[in-house]
Amino acid sequence: MAHAGKTPHVASALSCVDLLVALYFSVLRIDPAKPGAENRDRLLLSKGHGCMAQYGALAERGFFPESVLDEYARDGGRLAEHPSPHCVPGIEAATGSLGHGLSLGAGLALAAKLRGASYRVFVVLSDGECYEGSVWEAALFAPAQRLDGLIAIVDYNGWSAMGRTDLAMNPFAEKWRAFGWSVKEIDGNDLAAVASVLSALPFEPGRPSAVIARTVKGKGVSFMENDLEWHYRPPNEDDLRRALREIGG
Repeated sequence: MAHAGKTPHVASALSCVDLLVALYFSVLRIDPAKPGAENRDRLLLSKGHGCMAQYGALAERGFFPESVLDEYARDGGRLAEHPSPHCVPGIEAATGSLGHGLSLGAGLALAAKLRGASYRVFVVLSDGECYEGSVWEAALFAPAQRLDGLIAIVDYNGWSAMGRTDLAMNPFAEKWRAFGWSVKEIDGNDLAAVASVLSALPFEPGRPSAVIARTVKGKGVSFMENDLEWHYRPPNEDDLRRALREIGG
């Protein structure tokens, strides 16, 4: 998709693939045949620049035909470089303007609580996104409202658009705990670990749950891993061949 669309952010998509596959195939209470079901779990990919992974997971899960993936980043196509509302079944909202997803998720979780609905709201953020003050406004709001139906999952791959995040973000898990969240730290590129830790929610009744998922930017393609260049660079023909050989495509 990145090669055909000549778009960047493939490394950002690769870092969160395991998180999204675990969510869509093991965790979320969803039905591809009823994508608008009122009591479905909601998933917001706040790091909308990683949407190639979300589009791929939704197609594999049966929300729409895989042929639709060919429309990614094409004039008139349904799949934009950042998700737009309901462009395809399974996309809940426009995302990618960083710092907005957790606030939107908190609002959805509060609505569920006020209505007595049982659906849960999952928000996948990037670590670089957590430089935004709006993230922490939502992080203060959610525990005050006892939104234990809200789950924040931070794709902590160690990179922002301009450099390493671990130079400024740590101690990261402690920040979420200080804001009143129940926090677990995992290997976010371990499918079994992700599915296991999300199998019993909330972590604590009355508190929102936060998962700090340590991941690798560009995971699975050796020459993309931990290389900031692949935040910006589309893969050319040679890059594509090398990458597909490595992942067995």
